[in-house]
Amino acid sequence: MKSLFDQATAEEVKQRMAHLQPESQHLWGKMSAAQMLAHCSVGIEVSLGDKFNRQVLLGKIFGRFAKASLFSGKPMGHSLPTAKNYVVADDRELNAEREKLTGLIDRFQAGGPAGCTNNPHAFFGRLLASEWAILNYIHLDHHLKQFGV
Repeated sequence: MKSLFDQATAEEVKQRMAHLQPESQHLWGKMSAAQMLAHCSVGIEVSLGDKFNRQVLLGKIFGRFAKASLFSGKPMGHSLPTAKNYVVADDRELNAEREKLTGLIDRFQAGGPAGCTNNPHAFFGRLLASEWAILNYIHLDHHLKQFGV
């Protein structure tokens, strides 16, 4: 599986992000391209420990099964429920969000396993650093595909 710890994978993601335009249309969901980038930034901020989530009750019950499915290589489903603190509903500026996310990707990649949080994911619970790196890639890939890049 691809990992955001891998330099080539991080560069691939940033190159795909560069293709986004303010008028880029989503293939599913409701977010604009700028909102999607801001949403993805929250995921990386959580993995770095900049933001904190408690594991939700549904995650405590179903999280390990969902994690196993996600890490099996199956693509993420479209329009899945989103934890409240990952929702970006206000208007955002695409270039500012792209720059922010690019910086977070660089920081995550450079920090390596030591830079990952020990805090739980809101749904999956505790993750190893290697799992955070794979999850971040899966999440970014899913949303870039949402916009056809």
